[in-house]
Amino acid sequence: MRIALFITCFNDTLYPGTGRAVLTVLERLGHTVDFPQEQTCCGQMHFNTGYRPEAAPLVARFARAFADYDAVVTPSASCAGMIRENHPVLAEQYGSTSLQQQVAELVPRVYEFTEFLTDVLKVTEVGARFPHKVAYHPTCHSLRGLRLGDRPLRLLRAVKDLDLVELPSADSCCGFGGTFAVKNADTSSAMLADKAAGVLASGAEVLCAADNSCLMHIGGGLSRQGSGVRTMHLAEILAGAEGEKR
Repeated sequence: MRIALFITCFNDTLYPGTGRAVLTVLERLGHTVDFPQEQTCCGQMHFNTGYRPEAAPLVARFARAFADYDAVVTPSASCAGMIRENHPVLAEQYGSTSLQQQVAELVPRVYEFTEFLTDVLKVTEVGARFPHKVAYHPTCHSLRGLRLGDRPLRLLRAVKDLDLVELPSADSCCGFGGTFAVKNADTSSAMLADKAAGVLASGAEVLCAADNSCLMHIGGGLSRQGSGVRTMHLAEILAGAEGEKR
């Protein structure tokens, strides 16, 4: 199987360790992963703020960069949702018949990291060890968009020495929502306060999720409170192994 990593521009710029963690896990499972150099933004920011014609070239670039792979894996439920839900829309509105066909063929091969592990590779045990108390935040895109369900939780439960604790009101939005946090700052801050209170009530040492964008938002709130709670992408937890200090 030819596997490509779509790191996303957000992770590439701010959280490159997440991409390395995905690579570590997949290589530990015996797979070779490519990183197409042509890849760039999926166009979600443009699409969500009304710049849809400007997003169309990014759709074409994505289709071109990943055309030859059996699977495209991304550590972002948000970007995976953008590709699967909205790339076909943009290709139909602004693309050629050829692009529409390319997108239609590629979209079913795009996977969020946890669903690739559980649904395609059929694994939950990835050889990870993480001796900490962890809470999982199901981001809106992972919960309501991709409907990942308990896939991330199954992976976390299989991690050696990990103590998985319940997050109160786990299914509530953290208030990030990309530009929502900028355009509706007061509402976003109130939602963040509720989410941070839930994290602290859980007693977790680490909060993880399938989207670093939400973790950035929540982590900022927790840091400003001096809580001491870390935020980590789920892939980074799965990349931890026996004998490593984390």
